[in-house]
Amino acid sequence: MTLGPRPTLTSLSEHNWDLIVIGGGITGAGVLLEAARLGYRALLLEQADFAWGTSSRSSKMVHGGLRYIAQGQVRLTRDALRERERLLRELPGLVERATYLFPLRKGRFPGRWPMTALLGVYDFLAGIRDRAFLSNEELLKRVPGLDDQGLGGALSYTDALTDDCRLVLRTLLEAARYQGRAMNYARVTGVSRGDGDAATAPLRVAVRDLTDDTTATLTAHAVINATGAWAGQLGGDAERIRPLRGSHLFFSAERLPVRDCLTVLHPRDQRPVFIFPWEGVVCVGTTDLDHPEDLNREPRASEQEMDYLLELLNQQFPRASLGAGDVLSSMAGVRPVIRSSRAGKPSSEKRDHAVWEHDGVISVSGGKLTTFRLIALDALLAAGLLDRTGWRRARHSNVPLYAPIPEAPVQVDEFLHGDQDDDALLSWCLEHEAVVHLDDLLLRRTRLGLLRRDGGLSLHDRLQGLAADKLGWDAVRWQQEWQRYRRLRDEYYGVPGRLAEAS
Repeated sequence: MTLGPRPTLTSLSEHNWDLIVIGGGITGAGVLLEAARLGYRALLLEQADFAWGTSSRSSKMVHGGLRYIAQGQVRLTRDALRERERLLRELPGLVERATYLFPLRKGRFPGRWPMTALLGVYDFLAGIRDRAFLSNEELLKRVPGLDDQGLGGALSYTDALTDDCRLVLRTLLEAARYQGRAMNYARVTGVSRGDGDAATAPLRVAVRDLTDDTTATLTAHAVINATGAWAGQLGGDAERIRPLRGSHLFFSAERLPVRDCLTVLHPRDQRPVFIFPWEGVVCVGTTDLDHPEDLNREPRASEQEMDYLLELLNQQFPRASLGAGDVLSSMAGVRPVIRSSRAGKPSSEKRDHAVWEHDGVISVSGGKLTTFRLIALDALLAAGLLDRTGWRRARHSNVPLYAPIPEAPVQVDEFLHGDQDDDALLSWCLEHEAVVHLDDLLLRRTRLGLLRRDGGLSLHDRLQGLAADKLGWDAVRWQQEWQRYRRLRDEYYGVPGRLAEAS
């Protein structure tokens, strides 16, 4: 399976599309796949790289969300848990079940029995039973170095982890099997009605190819705006979306030897924070803050957010004495949360999605990574590409969304950084996955720029040779891409505060 050669606007303008999807995150990819499976001629346009926004910067969790039950969002949790189980069945290796531990502290809320009851509801909604209680002795064997003061054991349960960007790419690759088309670095600059009856005239989508500055106007019977945090701007209601920033820090497994996912409460505000193994390193996050900055700039973790997460780590692992020098890299993403009527704390906002229409364009935003398939079906229903009966049937269908991936030189459907050969992996991505810039390759197709302390600088010579061979980059283009990558990695994915002061 491959995304094929990157299309040109000239070739795309030769078609009358049934559907154009704007936005190349997990929601847009899900819409493209479901539309293509229904037999529609569908095209996805993304202004940056696929999964550039929230969908490469999430907490990597395919989960139901325990806290949503406590907030009364039982239906959302139920739907997410059922979708979690579907993805675990269909994408082994890419979506993997993981053990989560919730350490209990004497005299602190919630206690053992309220959490046991909550996990009982969680298991019931998922249709499984995997909760258990661990004694202090068992817990400290599994999590060496954990603070044992006031420790009252832990409750164990399971959820799932993924590489969110690879999940987007896998969904786009699946859509390509049904002739769905996708183009990155293609910015939609406007949508208008064509000539004729206002209700039935095709929509005209103005697009600029950011790689060569060419433009074209494409036509489609329906347009779905799945641009996440940008959805309110294109959808005529900028205040509908509340952009919230969530940041993560990455540490080596040697400095933070965690083998299970830990769910702990921050001492400052009692927010749940996760500490979990991912791709050979350990990830810690997330924060939850309003993000008033320009959405077209890469988000970055602040020094204050780093201090917040380090404070938690040193409370939970007091002998580790972790500091900024132990941070391998950071990652910040902006969640497109549907704004409630009250101006409450960011963490109190619900995680439901919303679908609305404006000037003939259907917009969809909000929701969770785990429920992207259900969100996509809601958008297609609103766009008139799916009737109510078909929508109900699709929601409850057991027909697999993903076909088994054919044998490939690298296991692209599995976590990418075990014993995989770097050159084989990099070559596969360069040939088959629409890489336009070096940061596409090192920060999204693979995560080498996040996982290595040097940000992948030691790969310079190998990368230069592969880029020349697979993409035809000459020495001038290579130097431009290398400098672009180093700037992006240092300023937006490096240790917070260090290069931000110099930028």
